[in-house]
Parts: sequence; structure tokens; C-alpha cells
Amino acid sequence: MNGAELKQKLMAKAKEIGIDKIGFTTADPFIELRERLKESQDKGYASGFEEPDIEKRVRPEHSLPEAKSIIAIALAYPSKLKNPPRSEPGAYRGIFCRASWGEDYHHVLREKLTLLAAYLQELVPKARTQVMVDTGALSDRAVAERAGIGWSGKNTSIITEEFGSWVYLGEMITDVYLPPDTPATDGCGDCTICIDACPTGAIVQAGQLNAQACIAYLTQTKGFLAEAYRTKLGNRLYGCDTCQTVCPKNRKIHFDHQAAFQPDPEKVKPLLKPLLHMSNREFKEKYGQMSGSWRGKKPIQRNAIIALGHFKDQTAIPDLIELLMNDPRPVIRGTAAWALGRIGGQAAEEALRQAKGKEQAEEVLREIDKALDMAHAG
Repeated sequence: MNGAELKQKLMAKAKEIGIDKIGFTTADPFIELRERLKESQDKGYASGFEEPDIEKRVRPEHSLPEAKSIIAIALAYPSKLKNPPRSEPGAYRGIFCRASWGEDYHHVLREKLTLLAAYLQELVPKARTQVMVDTGALSDRAVAERAGIGWSGKNTSIITEEFGSWVYLGEMITDVYLPPDTPATDGCGDCTICIDACPTGAIVQAGQLNAQACIAYLTQTKGFLAEAYRTKLGNRLYGCDTCQTVCPKNRKIHFDHQAAFQPDPEKVKPLLKPLLHMSNREFKEKYGQMSGSWRGKKPIQRNAIIALGHFKDQTAIPDLIELLMNDPRPVIRGTAAWALGRIGGQAAEEALRQAKGKEQAEEVLREIDKALDMAHAG
């Protein structure tokens, strides 16, 4: 069986197992990507979550010796929430980005790629494969772009003709030759809506993202969030969809045929106050199957506190005071102080003054002082 015949069989198998889009490319080095990654590192734009060795990111043979081809796949996920619960005074809600709706996509894509790899090994018994989803060395977006899945938008998302950018990406390297597809042509034109809409200006220019300033990245960090970004966070608990929701290519795009990605409205748009007091066990039981849980409950709780400050929710003052006085984590105590300062009022001010008398951590004391200034000014 030649490469073209193998490719046709793999395409048919992909459709059978529920893969929405498949593309093929060579295992040649990603030369242009190397320069972009180096520039990103040099300017301090990298998130730190990715593989630090640039050569591993641009040379597929480092992941699979004698690699000849890469198979890229895409699965569509929904962009609209049916019957979303309302966020109301005293019962404000946060939001998880769409890429965290339903079951963790890493597991879903890995399962489908593993089935595809097993099928290839049925056709070519000596075939070797290496499956990757997001956490592998290669850049999923660079592979998808070269394999014709879609073009790389100015917001750095892969945009497909069929599903917009509402797609998850994964790939499989193999030592079997498969004829490559033609890369997709750019469809953004002179549009800069995503660049203009980014809340923090993280899209520094077309196709270049400063991950350190990107809200999607910031929501996943575990330390104190820089004050300049707190007011930008809104009620986001995990991730940010702004540069995708404003994209004209995503207008009226909504696909919910992948059962694994069906969102539970109460999970993806949860009440904020109950999040503050969740145990690790409760958090894992409720959110453990979502990709947005991968960093644990601490970033989600910190973000929930910021959201309550954003809403200036007076009813949350007792909860925030409890955290300020008794939580063992400095980041949570300090962020609670900030939220209390933003909400203001006599009860908040009294609690902040009381906390200042007993707090030992310098970073929390700084937050309390700033919160008192904010509350007094308000």
C-alpha cells in the first residue's frame, strides 16, 4: 500500500472515530517557528508552560527518530452556552473559557489519536508513532497550520474555514511517509479587531502574543496577580475568549456535536461565593474532569475573589473577611484584602484594620495598606 492509499484510509478512519478535521505534513524542521520562538523568549513573552528547548519544538525527529510525517487533527467545541444561569446581585457568577467546557480535551484528543495510531499500525505493522496534545514538544498550531487545518490568525489561534477557531488541536508523528497537504492561506486580511479588543494589549502585533500579559495565562498563575491586571480580569475564572469572540470568522459559528465537550452550565458559569470555601476534594470532584482544573483550586479561588471585588459584592464581605483572617495562604489573604478595599464600607475597613494588627506576611500587609487607602478613598 502506497502513501496516498494509506492517507485515504486514515482520513476515512478519522471520520469514523469522530475527528472533525485531519491534515498531513512532512516532519521537516519548522524553521520559521524557530525564529519566532527565539524572539518570544528573548523579549520575555513566553508563558513558561511550554517546552523550553526550542530545538525540540522545531525538530520532530527529536520526538521520534526517523520521523517522516505528521498527522494533525482538530475537534470542534461549542461556542454558545444553552440556558446559561444568570449572574445577579448577591449571587454573582464567574466564567470558565470555552476551551474548558466539558471533558478535558487532552484526554479526548489523545484517545482519538491513539485509535488512529493503532489503525496505522494495523496497516503498517512496523510503523512507529508519537502522539501529542498540547503538552508535547511540538507547537500544535505550527503543525496544524502547515498541515492545512487552518491559518494562524493575528491572535495566534488557528482559524479553520469550517469551525472558526473553536477547535482543539493535536498531532501524531510517524516514521511512515504520507503525502503532505497544502498549508491554508491567510484569511485575516487587514482585520485587526482581535488586536484592538485584547483587554491587556497582549497581542503586541499580528501573530505575536506576550503570554505574560495574556489573561488566559494570568488566570492560571498561582501567585499574586499584578494590580494592573486585576481590574482587567472581570469575572473570568479560567482563560479568556475575547480575541476569539470578536473575530469575524467566528461569527455565528457553533458546533456542539462532540458529546464530550457538552458544558454543564453550573460548572462553567459557577456561583462565586461557594468557590471560596471548597476543599481540595470537593474541587476535584466537581471540576477535576475539566481542563481548567489542571492548576488546582488556588488560582480559581484567587480569581473568584477578584471577581467579587470587580462586582463590588457587599454580600461577599463576610466570606472575604473569613479568608483574610483565617486562610493559611498569603495570596488568598492578600487578594481578599484587595477585594475588601475595592468593595469598601465600614465592615470591610474594620476587618482590614484588625487584620493589619495580626498579619505577619509582608506581602499581605502591603495589600492591606493599599486596600485601606482604596476603601478610604471610596
